[in-house]
Amino acid sequence: MLGCLAWAVASALGITALLTASRVAYEVLRWAGAAYLCYLGVRALWRHRRPSTAESPVPVAEHSAGRSFRIGLTTNLLNPKVGVFYLSVLPQFLPHGVSPLLASTAMALVHNLEGLVWFTVLVFLVRRAARLFARPAVRRRLDQVTGVVFVALGLRLALESHRTSA
Repeated sequence: MLGCLAWAVASALGITALLTASRVAYEVLRWAGAAYLCYLGVRALWRHRRPSTAESPVPVAEHSAGRSFRIGLTTNLLNPKVGVFYLSVLPQFLPHGVSPLLASTAMALVHNLEGLVWFTVLVFLVRRAARLFARPAVRRRLDQVTGVVFVALGLRLALESHRTSA
């Protein structure tokens, strides 16, 4: 959620104009996002490269709060789709006569509150199914699917051509 807030503030400070005017800046962001998605995908695939022979569920590796925060923030900041939303869609809805920084931040906070509700429900539901997700075969399949999807998204992002509006 902090990443969304950062994108909203960046938009209000004129990063939209920079990314629109500078193809190099846009390409750097696009390639950084593509590389990070591919990294996450390959890491997920590599983690379970051999089938587990364990019959009992293994405990889910827990990350420290700081590590989880860094992973989430980095993923959000390097996700060009989040950037596109905040840099192109959000400015269209800023009210006239209100500071863009104040309006962008307020809109991002509303978006974050909606996200907080959604993620709270999601965490509650996943937590209820923790035993199922802790099974080695299920974890392996989830990581494999996630890895393939992340690599595919990263490759698609890397290979898509720069779109310009007329």
